[in-house]
This record gives sequence, structure tokens and C-alpha cells, in this order.
Amino acid sequence: MPMSRIENQFSVQFWGVRGSIPSPGTHTVRYGGNTPCISMQVGGKRLIFDGGTGLHVLGQSLLRQMPIEAYLFFTHSHWDHIQGFPFFVPGFVKGNNFHIYGAIAPDGSTVEQRLNDQMLHPNFPVPLQIMQANLHFHNVHPGQPIYIDGGITVETASLNHPGEAVGYRVNWCNGAAVYITDTEHFPDRLDENVLWLARNADILIYDSTYTDDEYYSPRSPKIGWGHSTWQEAVKIAKAANVKTLVIFHHDPAHDDDFLDNVGAEAIAQFPGAVMAREGMVLHIPVSRPLSESLPVSHISD
Repeated sequence: MPMSRIENQFSVQFWGVRGSIPSPGTHTVRYGGNTPCISMQVGGKRLIFDGGTGLHVLGQSLLRQMPIEAYLFFTHSHWDHIQGFPFFVPGFVKGNNFHIYGAIAPDGSTVEQRLNDQMLHPNFPVPLQIMQANLHFHNVHPGQPIYIDGGITVETASLNHPGEAVGYRVNWCNGAAVYITDTEHFPDRLDENVLWLARNADILIYDSTYTDDEYYSPRSPKIGWGHSTWQEAVKIAKAANVKTLVIFHHDPAHDDDFLDNVGAEAIAQFPGAVMAREGMVLHIPVSRPLSESLPVSHISD
């Protein structure tokens, strides 16, 4: 029998596209001010990447679809990537199931410990344990793939970011979507890990916080801050034979007009470039029917 529309779908939706700090206001209406969160609908499975304030918006939309099962992947635990998790309403609803993935931090803490710590006094009024959904935590080991039932493979690699971060590549039915944020390019070469994740991808979402002028500014350089530029994103997209490049993790100081200009310049250099906007949905054509299912990989803790 043919697959249903949802089971045959590979799509990416953007719920938060801003970096560092939420930036609401009249100057960010067109692109959005929520911090990072994207979701993927992949062969009937829901994958979520990062838990910035965009996760709260996603959570509100999911309330009409419960009970929910989803796979939540964190790149790292800097504040702008986890601050929406305590406000993720489906996490408080009994009967929902979330498989939560994140790498062990340099200090040895797991993603479960770090999500727990941000919800302790004096930072938050109630602890993580008040969440009634089933939360299944798994440690990510960069370089090792994660297998999700339905033939989905999530490849992982370390990124160049203070405190470390993980990049993800989702493969299904010959399609690939790549999520690489909070990474800083190298001055003398393209990052091998980034190139490997991005290889021949249908969609590459890339940390483009700065322009080259901002990054190398003699007055206030951003070298060592852990982020890249849209110009570097174009280099990666060309070298990796990417179809669609998504300029992502917008600087909070970049208003809509500034981002319009970045988009125009990026498209001039790479016609497949698009600017990430809240609510934007991108679709990857599925090239063949699903032939086999692989079990969920329960990564050793």
C-alpha cells in the first residue's frame, strides 16, 4: 500500500531563528525574534532540534495533536538553546513521550543534568521532575550515528564552539537535512566535520550570525565568539554541493532590513540561499518508498 501523506513527508519548519537572546519588537517582525528551535517531520516521526524560546511556540501548536511522541536533539546547553524547555507545555502533560538527546559537556554533565539545573531555585519556580510526560534521556557521542525506527539515521559531529556543540544530519529516503549552528569557521580551511555533515545535503541550516565585516572588525572583532558568517556559509554550501542553504541564528542586533540585505547578497553568491524566518517550512522530495525499518538506538549513558 502507498504511504500516507505524513509518512511520506520530509519537511523542516522553523520556530526560532534568532541567536543569543530573544529579540521581539517591530524591527524583527518579518524574520522573528525567538531563539533556536526547528522541527522536522520525517516519515511520520517528529524530530526537534534545540530548545530556545521557539520551543514554546512549537509546544503551543502541538497541544492540538496530543498524545505526542518526539525526538528532541540539543546542540549544546548555552542559554539561548535551552531557555524554552521549561516552557514547553507538552512536557508537562502525562502520556506524551520525548526522547531527549545531547552530548556530555566538558565538565562531565549530561544533558539531563543541565536541563535539570536550569529549573532549580533560584532560577525557576518548579523542578524538571514536575514534568508529567515520559522523558527518556540519551547521551550523544559525536561521530556515532543514531538510528530511529522508520529508517531514519541521524549522523553527528563535533562543532567548533566554546564549551563544545554538536551538528546533526538527518538522512531518510535519499534525502538529507543538516542542522549546524553555533560553530566558528577556521581562518585557513573549511571545517572537515562541517563539510562531512553537509555533503550533498538537500537542506543545510548554518550558523550565519555575523557578516565578514563584523567578524573581522578592527574595532570590535567577533573572532573566538563561537559563530560564523553568511559568507562562510556560502563557501561550505558550494564546497559540499548543497541544494538549499538556510542562513540561520540571526544576530539580535540585525533588524529585518539588515537581514533583507544579507539575503540579497547571499542569493547573489549562491542562488539556493534562503533566510531563516519563523514559520517557514521547507520540503525535501522523497525519492523512493521506505524499504526497511531500523530500531531506535538507545545510546549508552
